[in-house]
Amino acid sequence: MSVAVLSARAVVVFGVSGSGKSTVAEALAGRLTFAYCDADDLHPAANVEKMRSGHALTDDDRWPWLHAVGRRMHEALDEGHGIVVACSALKRSYRDILRVHEPDAFFVFLDGGEDLIMSRVLARQGSFMPASLLSSQFDALEPLQSDEAGLRIDVAQSLTDVVDEAFTALS
Repeated sequence: MSVAVLSARAVVVFGVSGSGKSTVAEALAGRLTFAYCDADDLHPAANVEKMRSGHALTDDDRWPWLHAVGRRMHEALDEGHGIVVACSALKRSYRDILRVHEPDAFFVFLDGGEDLIMSRVLARQGSFMPASLLSSQFDALEPLQSDEAGLRIDVAQSLTDVVDEAFTALS
């Protein structure tokens, strides 16, 4: 395990909609005693409405939002707190924007099969993200590359096991 991983104070839990980002990130933040942020809360109203109406966001829609997420990470670190962020960050270019704000960010990729994730999306309540957009997220998904600090976790296992795996990698 590298020094960068051991010193990670900004953790981004990412994956497609329904992979468990918010649930895992919140549990991991509690275990690490870090602040928690759901990046969906930082979307401008126009982005939320666009997704709610069944239209996928474009990269141009995402850039300002990703910079807002990066600034939130940086603010938490400036305040002396670690932070765990739940953020789709599906593409390498999206994660690169987050790294502009926090170069030592550590990424936890929640990976799962499309059937499993779809069953989760269909079962959840209160999300603005419709199931019809899930395939576009899988199409856009770029898993972690070898030069990115982070790890891949299979979400077919229990929440406890997922959080334990992430916590072990960070401790």
